[in-house]
Amino acid sequence: MPARSLFLAALLCAGAASAQSSSSWHAESSGTTAELRGLSVVSDKIAWASGTKGTVLRTSDGVHWQALQVPDAGAIDLRDIHAFDAQSAIVMGAGPGAASRLYATADGGASWRLLATNSYADGFWDAMAFWDKDNGILFGDPVKGRFQVYVTSDGGASWREMPASGLEAMPNEGAFAASGTCLTVAGTNDAWIATGGAGSSRVFHSSDRGRTWRAATTPIPAGAAAKGVFSVAFANAKEGVAVGGDYKERLLAGVNGALTSDGGATWTPARVAPSGYMSVVVPVPGAPRAFVAAGLAGSGFSRDGGKSWTALDDTPVNTVGFASPSVGWAVGPKGLLMKYTGPELAAVRE
Repeated sequence: MPARSLFLAALLCAGAASAQSSSSWHAESSGTTAELRGLSVVSDKIAWASGTKGTVLRTSDGVHWQALQVPDAGAIDLRDIHAFDAQSAIVMGAGPGAASRLYATADGGASWRLLATNSYADGFWDAMAFWDKDNGILFGDPVKGRFQVYVTSDGGASWREMPASGLEAMPNEGAFAASGTCLTVAGTNDAWIATGGAGSSRVFHSSDRGRTWRAATTPIPAGAAAKGVFSVAFANAKEGVAVGGDYKERLLAGVNGALTSDGGATWTPARVAPSGYMSVVVPVPGAPRAFVAAGLAGSGFSRDGGKSWTALDDTPVNTVGFASPSVGWAVGPKGLLMKYTGPELAAVRE
């Protein structure tokens, strides 16, 4: 989207606004000052993160983090990462044209190989996700009026563009590569993508691994390049949460969330706590109806499928990920890295 250059500036300014975590989060040393926006949590001991200047972080014991550098990627903003285990991961660069690319490692980040590069000069990749170790999906902003979707069936070694139907974009519509979570998957076939910037914000749903899509309008305000749905997450094929707002107004009050109970066919408004701009929402493994949302406004959690929210902290972050109801991490501006040490986020069952 046109305002991406403003997005980085907003994140950097917000990083200086609050650098202190509450008892729910414990600051850890990342070994870098890079802007961190990608995070992939494999277990309570294994997690990877990624960011600007080709930066990748990795922990294999859940305590100590190693800062790595992807060769020849010093100018690449690595906004999403997917880790398979302690040794294997794929990282996605986001940017105009060839700045959107994929790298892979199979030796814990000691070496990397280039997997794919966006061949469209006006393309911009936003996020990727995997259903399993072999099958994944990659999503990008509109080219010639249609969103880009690619799929892999060999663990990311090769990708093919999907001639999908239902991906026509509205004027000025695009996605936000803010946290690697404007695309999410569930089960073995379902995928959702979130958008903004246009007259209304939307969530697209595919139930056939990206072959066909159907869009639904959400109540999260859009209408400007900085506004819309930034992230979407599903606890299962039906129950999901979307979050967003305006990244230029991190504490702006208003509707910053939406809920669905029919797989994304319809959405109802939700006020996520804390109030303001949220760039990520994720389900909590082991707690079927629990979600954590976060952004420059801070972080909060829900134990009832997104119906009610409790604020956790006001530290600005870019993304979060959890291994269990009691173990998770957050990353953000200027190398911010925090580990969740608060109460167990067990779900409320109805």
